[in-house]
Amino acid sequence: MSKALAVFAGKSALAHIKQHGLGQEQIKMMVGASGGPKWFVLAGLDRYFCGDYFKDRTQPLYTLGSSAGAWRFACYAQKGPLEAINRLIHGYSHMSYPEKATIAQITEQSEQLLSHILGKNGVDEVVQNPIVKSTIIVAKSLGLTKFEHKAIQLPGLITSAIANRINRKNLGKYYQRAIFTSDTNNIPFDFNDGINSQVTEINASNYQLALQATGAIPLIINGVKNIPDAGTGMFRDGGIIDYHFDQPFLGGESAEGIVLYPHFYNEFKPGWFDKYVKHRFANKQHFDNVLVIAPTPEFVAKLPFAKIPDRKDFTQLTEKDRIAYWNIVVSESERLAQEFFELVNSDNPADKITLI
Repeated sequence: MSKALAVFAGKSALAHIKQHGLGQEQIKMMVGASGGPKWFVLAGLDRYFCGDYFKDRTQPLYTLGSSAGAWRFACYAQKGPLEAINRLIHGYSHMSYPEKATIAQITEQSEQLLSHILGKNGVDEVVQNPIVKSTIIVAKSLGLTKFEHKAIQLPGLITSAIANRINRKNLGKYYQRAIFTSDTNNIPFDFNDGINSQVTEINASNYQLALQATGAIPLIINGVKNIPDAGTGMFRDGGIIDYHFDQPFLGGESAEGIVLYPHFYNEFKPGWFDKYVKHRFANKQHFDNVLVIAPTPEFVAKLPFAKIPDRKDFTQLTEKDRIAYWNIVVSESERLAQEFFELVNSDNPADKITLI
């Protein structure tokens, strides 16, 4: 059987693994990208991390996520992380919309799913967690992009996409990076990239709203207005600015420990609009201390439809076929977790890792 898991590491990360191995105590931070249902291919890994891998954790684990990545890490920071991630897996994979669902209906479903994931005490558990230190990226919309009406918002999106194509820093004219974090003194990435950023400490009043906002896909889900302590304005999907991230993590080369980044593939686009900019990828130097784990192309080729899930599945498949397909992907994703477990427990894990 072909390998399911591809493993890549930056130079410093690889050197660290050679010296110290891959025990959970070597992981200082995790990163979770945007990507909607693409993350189902990582579900097995999330279950392993929320279950056995980090169960005896006593030192801080910094998490950084936008959109779906932030929702996954909301599960990690609850007292029952495995139960929480299973709620997310089941709830998201079984989402059902009426035919030609409106933005209001989709927004309501999203809000209900988030409440289900967090449960009665999830917000307090995350905010008060002494181990898992959460950071969520949200995009505060400016100009035309702050309006909900499609006839106004769409031209703003198009204009910002064109401006981004010319220069990524132009995004700052249309969006502000809103950083919601549980530790304002130790933000786990360098956000001084020319895009204006604002830092807000998460609390019981703003955490769930920040999570809702970071998953608010433009023109599909309504944004969130006036998040407490973050000022007035319209807040939307954090992936607009930080889709796969393109900044040094934990201080880059000077950092101790490893940044673990489970991803959908070995390709990183800085922002959402960069999907359409073929030549723009994240700077590899920013991944010097990063360990990337992703499904292999051979693994993906054997999945139904020879691809990982995506948002098009909502419209291109029947509900029955979509749910069945996503459940197969979730089941098959356990192979990635098994191979990572074997890597962690091998004698020389660094020998099985490819240099980024």
